[in-house]
Amino acid sequence: MKISEIIQLLESLAPPAYQEDYDNSGLIAGDHSIECSGVLISLDCTEEVIMEASERNCNLVVSHHPLIFRPIKSIHPDNSMGKALITAIQKKIAVYSIHTNLDNIITGVNGCIADKLELENRRILFPKIGFPAVGSGIIGELKITLSEIQFLEKLKAKFNLSLIRHSPLSGKPVTRVAVCGGAGSFLIPKALQLDADFFVSADIKYHEFFGGEGRMVIADIGHFESEQFTIDLLHDIILEKFPNFAVLKSGSVTNPVNYYI
Repeated sequence: MKISEIIQLLESLAPPAYQEDYDNSGLIAGDHSIECSGVLISLDCTEEVIMEASERNCNLVVSHHPLIFRPIKSIHPDNSMGKALITAIQKKIAVYSIHTNLDNIITGVNGCIADKLELENRRILFPKIGFPAVGSGIIGELKITLSEIQFLEKLKAKFNLSLIRHSPLSGKPVTRVAVCGGAGSFLIPKALQLDADFFVSADIKYHEFFGGEGRMVIADIGHFESEQFTIDLLHDIILEKFPNFAVLKSGSVTNPVNYYI
């Protein structure tokens, strides 16, 4: 099997045209025409992940976050991106990223979050222009109405969280929930407009917590934590299509954020 066959599968699910303008999804490095010895799936592509791929005989790394996100003018081993890219080239490991195009399909990253919270009647929170069934975030309803504390406990349990940053609670019951994996603060006004009781995302800034206007609780569960199940999603997609092929989940913990509790 060639690397291009893996890429074709992923792009049939989440076409590159679905990614945001600022994104850099696709083949970041490597030759797509060569035979694939195995795939290692990770959330981030770091030097540690590249070394793990080499040790586990995988010449393709599929990551959610792109190794190269913004334009670069030089490549040096004195920074994490340069180290990873140089190592990938030296060890002949291809790097492919599937980022906001996977975020923007209803069965993608946000679909994983919605699955964990058992949301029903799901729809895209903010449809992408030209693609009405594609876009940012998901909004849906809980099967059973919960109190705000019960919902926070559900979040902690389902996402294995040690803490949750959130805006003030109002004492209202929680039925309608909006979610966005990763940095989703730009969707706060839309979630409020659609009468969400809770908005679950990450990377929320101080002043953005005021955006719930006392009518919606904003919960920041962490960037890595919100997208952690993306690895399982990509693993299952590739393995279902190619059941006799080496599809491995990375054991490297790439989350750069630590908490002192």
